[in-house]
Amino acid sequence: MLRFLRPIPPADPLPGDRTDAEYRRLRLQVFIGIFVGYAGFYLVRKNFALAIPDILKEHPEYTKAMLGTAMTGLSVAYGLSKFIMGSVSDRSNPRWFMVLGLVLTALTTAVFGLVPAIYGSLTTMIVLQSLNGWFNGMGWPPCGKTMVHWWSPRERGLTVAVWNIAHNVGGGLVAKLALLGVVIFGDWGAKFHFPALIALLIAVLIAVCLRDTPQSCGLPSIETYKHDYPPDYSAAHERTLSFREIFLGYVLNNRFLWAIAVANAFVYFVRFGVVDWIPTYLQTAKQFSFQQSSVAWAAFEFAGIPGTILCGWVSDRYFRGRRAPATILFMALTLLGLIAYGLNHRGPLWIDIAALVAIGFCVYGPIMIIGLHALDLVPKKAAGTAAGFTGFFGYVFGSAIAGTGLGWIADHWGWSGVFGTMIVCCLLTMALSAMTLGHRSPSSHAAG
Repeated sequence: MLRFLRPIPPADPLPGDRTDAEYRRLRLQVFIGIFVGYAGFYLVRKNFALAIPDILKEHPEYTKAMLGTAMTGLSVAYGLSKFIMGSVSDRSNPRWFMVLGLVLTALTTAVFGLVPAIYGSLTTMIVLQSLNGWFNGMGWPPCGKTMVHWWSPRERGLTVAVWNIAHNVGGGLVAKLALLGVVIFGDWGAKFHFPALIALLIAVLIAVCLRDTPQSCGLPSIETYKHDYPPDYSAAHERTLSFREIFLGYVLNNRFLWAIAVANAFVYFVRFGVVDWIPTYLQTAKQFSFQQSSVAWAAFEFAGIPGTILCGWVSDRYFRGRRAPATILFMALTLLGLIAYGLNHRGPLWIDIAALVAIGFCVYGPIMIIGLHALDLVPKKAAGTAAGFTGFFGYVFGSAIAGTGLGWIADHWGWSGVFGTMIVCCLLTMALSAMTLGHRSPSSHAAG
């Protein structure tokens, strides 16, 4: 492992009268780093979906399913990376691990906008998209590791919910930045290289704000500082675990983790089945413009902000730390939004946008809850791996299939087949989540 990626050992303890002030300052600082930083990863993840209509226009030799294969390559690589690099992240300094990932994914994305020759080869597009997915997979694990080290179990639900809207901020801004780039440069390649430039600037912000553990800054562990311990907490929770201990002791033998991982595949299929195909569906099936479809895209993403926070709050307040009921409730509401979106065949754009707002409002909550649930199920030194495990299923078996699979379904059975498939996935998500109804988060135990 590169030396600068290694965890920082504990520093000399700060004087007791400085602990409160330093904890408050550094927690705000690291939260800014992981929030803005993770939004930056979204600026350079789904740019290819925005450019598919342009690619189809200039290269009619490709079908939607063929181009969907490139998105599948990204999703498979992202899922594998999130799992494998998650275990590396558990043994790394999140500050530089996250910076490295964002710089590499931004540079890969910029190539799509600066080298038009790559569109002459589907293989080249798939390879580059896969590389982009691998580097992008280095974003979530250091964020999860940071949150479990800087926020105690009782604080974690709201913290993760608020942080999770970085998905929506980045996902919503990418369409707007892509449109701005096209206006500035007069070239659809700016959908790639302009957001990539912004992402590189954000990498600098991460380097300035993010820190390793509280102990590396001379502070006590968050459990000691807040007097908030998980039921099975011990000094061993502060020890860096081996790969064998993480995988065999806390991940692969955890039946609840397996259940939410498979559920994650179906909820990710719905999420990316909607967002990846918004531009193509609205522009090719309903003849709306790129500007109009970008408004719909942004509406979907930004609607997830209040929905995610509400889902986390409902989980903590009304379900007392039980994550599955909130997932089931919000996926049922997602299903209703999908039905409305799919039935508006020839209807006006405002109905499509309203349906996308409803879907975005509801679907991001379960995504956040499953990630939080994974963090609850393991010691904090295995947090990156647990999150990577659920993310692996979400992207390899969910998002990846939503790329090629829904493109193939659209080519053969039309958009009604696409919507029918996503409705089934909503039902399966609810069924699998119900299998974890017996689990409660550490925060619920801590609250008594």
